[in-house]
Amino acid sequence: MIDSSELCSDAALQKHDLRETGIHQPDAAAPDATAPDAAAPPSAKPPLPRVMVVANQKGGVGKTTTAVNLGAALAVLGYRVLIVDLDPQGNATTGLGINSRNLEATVYDVLLRDIPIEDATEPTSLRNLFIVPSTIHLAGAEIELVPAFSRELRLRRAIEQVTDDYDFVMIDCPPSLGLLTVNGLAAATEVVVPIQCEYYALEGLGQLLRNVNLVQTNLNPALEVTTIVMTMYDARTRLAEQVVREVRRHFGSRVCRHVVPRTVRLSEAPSFGQPIVVFDPNSRGALAYRELAKEVSGGAPQRVR
Repeated sequence: MIDSSELCSDAALQKHDLRETGIHQPDAAAPDATAPDAAAPPSAKPPLPRVMVVANQKGGVGKTTTAVNLGAALAVLGYRVLIVDLDPQGNATTGLGINSRNLEATVYDVLLRDIPIEDATEPTSLRNLFIVPSTIHLAGAEIELVPAFSRELRLRRAIEQVTDDYDFVMIDCPPSLGLLTVNGLAAATEVVVPIQCEYYALEGLGQLLRNVNLVQTNLNPALEVTTIVMTMYDARTRLAEQVVREVRRHFGSRVCRHVVPRTVRLSEAPSFGQPIVVFDPNSRGALAYRELAKEVSGGAPQRVR
């Protein structure tokens, strides 16, 4: 069994420098790094069903926004989607209009009380989109899981019971590298990494990749980083384009061809309990996530149930 303290220790989180040569000043004649044609050719997508964990220990990079809106956009395409809110802040839960005060069971009960995950699953206002909600009670799970048997695999075992019921399972992780995130990484086969289009957003990315490698080696050999989403792109700044170009230089085809812009409407949607494709379906943010959903799905045919 993997030692979770190793995953979270300073020694295990030695920084992998993704910017060995720094962010370079782009050549004046260089193509727009954010244009789909500027990205590497898309790689083949895994078959359905797919279990994806949205992770980045840096806060404020758009993890929950991506989990909710990418999941919703996939549901609009006709795929059956389950979002697992593994963040004690519960932003994915409230962002989909779920009132945490009226819940009989949450992801906390799935992890600590071994209730079936289907008993904690709630429908949303959007067809084909479901969520396993979270509340602040999950904050204590990090401590309560420490003496638990097979603590790193609890979420995986719960999700395995319902994987065939969905085309996509998306796990929204907290901005940390603790036991909750380890559970998310152990349960998934793919890692989705949102990266904010700012200089400091690259800080600590190497730590996340090292933890992914540790989980891959010790818990989940099938895990791999397949998708990197550039978020909060501001076309008014040259820095945003530089960051996108640098990330694409390092990660190639794993970086999505479409970027998510920084928009007011994306920020407003959670306060109305709606994903952007419902709140303002014609906005730039909704268009970006619909295109992103097409790219992530790879046009996979919907499964017959």
